[in-house]
Amino acid sequence: MLSYFDLRKGTIFLYRGKPFEVLDFRQTFKGRGSAVANVKIRNIISGQVLEKTFHQGETFDEADIKKIKAIFIYAHRGKYVFSEKENPKNRFEFTSDELAEKANFLIPNLEVEILKFEGEAVGINLPVKIRLRVVEAPPSLRRERAQSPKKKIKLETGLEIDAPSFIKEGDVVEVNTETKEYVKKIES
Repeated sequence: MLSYFDLRKGTIFLYRGKPFEVLDFRQTFKGRGSAVANVKIRNIISGQVLEKTFHQGETFDEADIKKIKAIFIYAHRGKYVFSEKENPKNRFEFTSDELAEKANFLIPNLEVEILKFEGEAVGINLPVKIRLRVVEAPPSLRRERAQSPKKKIKLETGLEIDAPSFIKEGDVVEVNTETKEYVKKIES
């Protein structure tokens, strides 16, 4: 059993019979010493994000989520196909709606974790940092460097992020999948 205070970021629990992951947790104190938890949660199956307030006496069951190492194989017509790492014959398929923002980081042969709830594959966990190739980067002029240290670049998956002005087309950069931010340039 989890108390309202255990609902920290990354915790997966059952809410109304469905598995939810905590995205954000803030504890606030009301009058006379009572505290509440303001949490942002995401339904692992549907992707729906909710903001809820839970009180001190509330308890929750932990979701029985099984994590399986898998490899991303390919995407075709809005479907994303993965195979189990230990047994490549076992395949899992997700739609772009089910993966939402996570689809922006998928490249062939990327190792991920498949989340299974009650025997069904319901979602994926990405590595925190992923290396992606830059496919579009506007040239930066020397005089711009002092004024605008950042510029928009486009990565091989189609994701656009802000990066330092010295990044150019063909570079490989490391990106944080949780914040969608540039981390560093990878030396070739």
